[in-house]
Amino acid sequence: MAEPQDTRVAVYLDFDNIVISWYDRVHGRNAYSKDRQRIQDDPADAEVAERLKSATIDVGAIIDYASSFGTLVLTRAYADWSSPVNAVYRSQLVARAVDLVQLFPAAAYAKNGADIRLAVDAVEDMFRLPDLTHVVIVAGDSDYVPLAQRCKRLGRYVVGVGVAGSTAKSLAAACDEFEAYDSLPGVERAAAQAETPPKKPTAKQSQGARKESRASAEKDEPTTDDQEQATATLVRALRLGHDKSDGDEWLHSSAVKTQMRRMDPSFSEKALGYRSFNAFLKSRADIAELEESGHERLVRLIGS
Repeated sequence: MAEPQDTRVAVYLDFDNIVISWYDRVHGRNAYSKDRQRIQDDPADAEVAERLKSATIDVGAIIDYASSFGTLVLTRAYADWSSPVNAVYRSQLVARAVDLVQLFPAAAYAKNGADIRLAVDAVEDMFRLPDLTHVVIVAGDSDYVPLAQRCKRLGRYVVGVGVAGSTAKSLAAACDEFEAYDSLPGVERAAAQAETPPKKPTAKQSQGARKESRASAEKDEPTTDDQEQATATLVRALRLGHDKSDGDEWLHSSAVKTQMRRMDPSFSEKALGYRSFNAFLKSRADIAELEESGHERLVRLIGS
């Protein structure tokens, strides 16, 4: 995207969503639901505290990523800040000039209505601040799809951030660009953090823990389907580029990546295990030919 020189960014964090999703990413599917009562009853318990610590969200990584799009005009985080799992973040959020919006659970299952409040505030801000150019939505719930679509209709560039494996594909598709929290600079991969064993496990508990650990490790790695989907997206992007290039045989790799992100906002070469987009292209040498001369990186579809 060719961004204007003065880009102004609004950031909205469904903090409960991102914290719970990352806790589940680190400790296994539905781990937070299973541990919720223990966390509420005694967050200072040594085992509980260790599990919370190993699933700590890097707030700075999220805000720094959002700032890469331009000047942060406002940053809001929505959560029940009286909950122990959220309260530990208050000081560092305030230190980063994040406005904390207090929400209270409206039902026994702790649904706090963050999606409605966040969406209402975001739409109001777009009319109140017409110079906003970018909206960053940090969440994973498909309930935010209408908000992303409305932001785009109002002319804003929409960036989504969510935990891999817990984000609705429809939300990623509704954004102009989507980045997995796991892939942000400075964020440690989930598998490296989930190292806290239960105390004195029984044989049955040990077997379950091993299964959960294997499932977590498998979830952390890109699947064959992920790789095949990325390859198919690359082929389509190259064909579109060649069709629109007025006969040019070679395309700039940056333009190809931009087109891939337009077709699939969740595409990320890092999430697929590659250090750079060039490394991703080189791994598809049977499909795409890469030419590097000086600072230029050119690519073409083999057989085009």
